[in-house]
Amino acid sequence: MDRILHVEDSEPFRQLVFSIFQENSDSHFIEQAADGLEGVQKAENLKPDLVLLDIGLPKLNGIDVAKLIRKRSSNSRIVFLTQETDLDVVKAALDTGALGYVHKQRAGIELRTAVEAALRGRKFVSRNLSPAFRHVAAEENRENPRKALDR
Repeated sequence: MDRILHVEDSEPFRQLVFSIFQENSDSHFIEQAADGLEGVQKAENLKPDLVLLDIGLPKLNGIDVAKLIRKRSSNSRIVFLTQETDLDVVKAALDTGALGYVHKQRAGIELRTAVEAALRGRKFVSRNLSPAFRHVAAEENRENPRKALDR
């Protein structure tokens, strides 16, 4: 069973994400955090397989949270799940070592795919973001096809 930590300040959105995974509750355990500091603490304690991370969080923004999680729970894979579409923000998020970036608008369509890709060590970027980011993710996945077997 994969352990997933979802760090999101919006309770309704946390519930939406939980419901997306509830269909296959036997394959994912979802833990939640409502702000950046709580997210870092829970990641350090739980050592989740995957962290779903918003960027606009109270107490500590998602990009800083990702950097701390990479240090304190280095095996946890990160997928950003956010409304941010600014290309500089997307680049900064992916530069943290995150494997995915999902736009909240597309969560219902893309989130499960992004999570499965990240759990296999593959990159995923939402279709509505810059083609350059999608191209980089696709290229990296082609160059490292064995990553799916690393898990």
